[in-house]
Amino acid sequence: MRHPRPDGQDPYQEVLVSPRYLAGSNGNGEAGFAPVAHWPHHHLDDGPCQLLVTSPDQRVRIGWFGDDFELWKITAAQDALSAPRWTATFNHVTPAEIVAGLTTALAHDYAEADPYEDDALFLTNPPHRWSDAVRPLTDAGWTRDGGAERGTVEIIAPDGQAGILIDNRRSRPDGEAVELWAGPPGWGTRAEVLFSARTPDHLIAATAAAMADPTPVVRERHQLHRTMQHLVTLTPVNPTVEPLPPAPRAPRAPTPLDVRRTAVTQALHRAAHLPQTAADLRVMAARSRTATATRSRPSSSGPALTATPLANPSVSRRSR
Repeated sequence: MRHPRPDGQDPYQEVLVSPRYLAGSNGNGEAGFAPVAHWPHHHLDDGPCQLLVTSPDQRVRIGWFGDDFELWKITAAQDALSAPRWTATFNHVTPAEIVAGLTTALAHDYAEADPYEDDALFLTNPPHRWSDAVRPLTDAGWTRDGGAERGTVEIIAPDGQAGILIDNRRSRPDGEAVELWAGPPGWGTRAEVLFSARTPDHLIAATAAAMADPTPVVRERHQLHRTMQHLVTLTPVNPTVEPLPPAPRAPRAPTPLDVRRTAVTQALHRAAHLPQTAADLRVMAARSRTATATRSRPSSSGPALTATPLANPSVSRRSR
């Protein structure tokens, strides 16, 4: 049963959330898995990983850890039995639409790769410059933070609520080298994406582009953390529609009670117009006689009667 909030808003109403990097997770990974929906799916009953989607040759692996802090773990290896060349993790607050930026790029790279060659783009070594990885962010107006720690580079969103931190020190090949983040610090508010040192730059750039994409994402109101509501713009997907006026009811057949009530009403109406006293009777009789006389009197507008002419008295009678 849905319980409205004190402000009268339906907590299950779908809204468009912008910017998308502050939308949080909607509790499922459909958007992240959509670009690789045609790859083999492995549903695991034991262990923290609940769903594993792999490329047909199993060089690329995408794991969904539904009950863990690190919700997504994505790796790429030289072959099915090799250790991962690089690793990307997305925590439980990261929108799946941002994960889709990486999985879309991986699906494209795999489709273009030769399974018998080692030149797949998802296995290329990253260059030593970081500008390519952050280009989608700088093109979107994100700017470099001059207060970053030495040996690191940080690019911040215009609203100050998201950024990317690049660690150029790279102490070991599998160490964390790039972090994309969004939202205020906190277990339920900070989205975090971590890439290991040998992650190809174009895959980081694809993820960053999905993060900077201005297209809003759909969420139900209750899925948005309450402390984030003043940081985002919410637009109802289906605005409230004014209810239609009720349809006119079809006339129903009168019941026996209706018939009795109508008969009583008509009897009372007739009784109200009957004479109540002798004077009333005399008045009614006089009105009746007057009406009868009026109907018997010839109309003055009728045709005139023709009189028979009399004999002329001046004419003398003929003598016998």
